[in-house]
Amino acid sequence: MNIRMKDAGCRGQKGEARRAKSEKEDGSEFGGQAGKARPARAMSGGLFVAGGRVYWRCDLSQLLKILVAITGASGALYAQRLLDNLDPQQHEIHVVLSNYAHQVIAEELPGGLRLPEGVKPYGLKSMNVPFASGSNPPDAMVVIPCTMGTLGRIAHGYSEDVLLRAADVALKERKKLILVPRETPVSLIHVKNFELLLLAGATLIPANPSFYMGPKTIVEVVDTVVARVLDHLGVKQTLVQRWSEEAE
Repeated sequence: MNIRMKDAGCRGQKGEARRAKSEKEDGSEFGGQAGKARPARAMSGGLFVAGGRVYWRCDLSQLLKILVAITGASGALYAQRLLDNLDPQQHEIHVVLSNYAHQVIAEELPGGLRLPEGVKPYGLKSMNVPFASGSNPPDAMVVIPCTMGTLGRIAHGYSEDVLLRAADVALKERKKLILVPRETPVSLIHVKNFELLLLAGATLIPANPSFYMGPKTIVEVVDTVVARVLDHLGVKQTLVQRWSEEAE
């Protein structure tokens, strides 16, 4: 098991990293499967495991616990592309789907929703999940795409299922909540719900694609929105060239 220190300022933590290395080599951390690549997971003292290695995080990037929630709004491809660009060996990724999301996915994604290895989906009803309590909130939650019904229930504090409860937790714990509504036109009720959510600390990124970089496929159009979501999550993205940025 290799141990990589992410920054010169981390050298003082080598002792703890060596102890972590010893645990990994005897397989104790992975139930006897030493060296096998697993999803990223945090450890004590700022260490985390990703891709079978132990890292010390002291650079600007960080291990994030991200919850991706998918509702029944049209635009399942937005959710798929976000999941395609979140690495479960770099971040802890969870997924929850609303009841109607399953039907929309079946209609819009013929091959079904592809979950990267290490990403776990959850049902709506059991609150025994690692993001439904203020004592264990996600670092960030994205509802993509987000129906106006879900948006309105979040805005007014309804939390009768896991998806809504997780959003409520994110707001009350001052964690990042990103909503990607896909609806047009909008009514005054929708706008008032937008206002409530913005005042509560949520970020709204409507599914309004951009075209100034000349996207040529549906996926490239979708990626113009997904790139903005990744930006606001603090996750590096190379999907879309930035405005006035020279191509590499």
